[in-house]
Amino acid sequence: MKLLLPEGMLDYFKVTSAELKQDQYYLYLEELNVHPAEFKGSKLTSKGFYEQATIQDFPLRGKACFLKVKRRRWLNEDTGMVVSRSWELLAQGTRMTDEFATFLKGIIG
Repeated sequence: MKLLLPEGMLDYFKVTSAELKQDQYYLYLEELNVHPAEFKGSKLTSKGFYEQATIQDFPLRGKACFLKVKRRRWLNEDTGMVVSRSWELLAQGTRMTDEFATFLKGIIG
């Protein structure tokens, strides 16, 4: 999976399942319960996940590939606020990974 997913993704996510459905690949990922570095020193309690997001990634073997990503959220016990890790997975203004958007930009011009 490390070869197929965007670089560094498996440092923070685990693949929970994968399937081929209607001639498309779906990879399901959940964020690990690893506290974000920006909240080091704060008492964080996991409060589950945000709604699953779908991100289009590079095609695999000529079939569309979608990442179904569940991001984790934590309660900051010190402030009472719900916090999450800041992710730059999506290219600005798209529902694709930065890598895939750059790839398409190179093809389209």
